[in-house]
This record gives sequence, structure tokens and C-alpha cells, in this order.
Amino acid sequence: MTGAVVDAARGWIGTPYLHQASAKGAGADCLGLIRGVWREVVGREPAHVPPYTPDWAEPQGDEALWAAGVANLRAVPSGADWAPGQVLLFRMRDRSVAKHLGILSRVGATAAFVHAYSGHGVVESSLSHPWRRRVVARFLFPIS
Repeated sequence: MTGAVVDAARGWIGTPYLHQASAKGAGADCLGLIRGVWREVVGREPAHVPPYTPDWAEPQGDEALWAAGVANLRAVPSGADWAPGQVLLFRMRDRSVAKHLGILSRVGATAAFVHAYSGHGVVESSLSHPWRRRVVARFLFPIS
């Protein structure tokens, strides 16, 4: 089933970046991409997402995305193998909250992930060392 997750994520490539959006081909941010893939591979979203600002969790130091991942996805143990279809949670700056998401699309020497990135839209990027070192948690969609 992880192939379905990667295929769904890649189907969003080219969608413009649009804060708070989750509409394939029209606009998505990183959370919107995860929500859209959820709808395609799991079904109805498990919770309503309230409006949020670009700095939504930083002032209060709230790890809201991490908590939502734990509540709605299946956590991947830290020592487990990296596998396509895993949802990656990134901390973009030291001592800041984790607030970027992507979906691992390829592992190994050419590891890559699909994500919605401001100024770029939904793209598939190399999971280079600078990206990989920012991953703080991995999750799986709750599918068989």
C-alpha cells in the first residue's frame, strides 16, 4: 500500500504552493499535501483543520504537527528502516517547532521526498543530508 501513497503524492507534483490550501492542481502547503494524500488513500479526514498562520506554532512552542501525527498516523520507531510512503516531519531550525512535512518517495543513494515548498509548489526533492538531518519523526498512514 505504500506504493499507493507515493503514487498519490507524486500526483500532486506541480500543484502551486498556497498557504492553508489542500486542492490538487490548485494549491497546497505541506500540511495540505498530507491531507490530500490522506483523502486519496485513507478516505475522509479524521479532523477539521482550523485556520493557521505561517508562524502558527512558533510563538507558543507548540509541537502541534507532531501531536497530530501521533494522534492520526502510526509512528515509525526511530531505529526502523526508512521506507517509501512514510510521512516525514522536519524541524527547519534548531530550537524551533517541527513544522514541515513530506512523503518519502525513494530510499537509498537517491533518496527523495515529495513536499509542498513555499516558492516552489509541490515538488520531489532529494533527501540530501541537510534535509535528512532535520527529520525528527516518521509516520505511516493508517492503511493495511
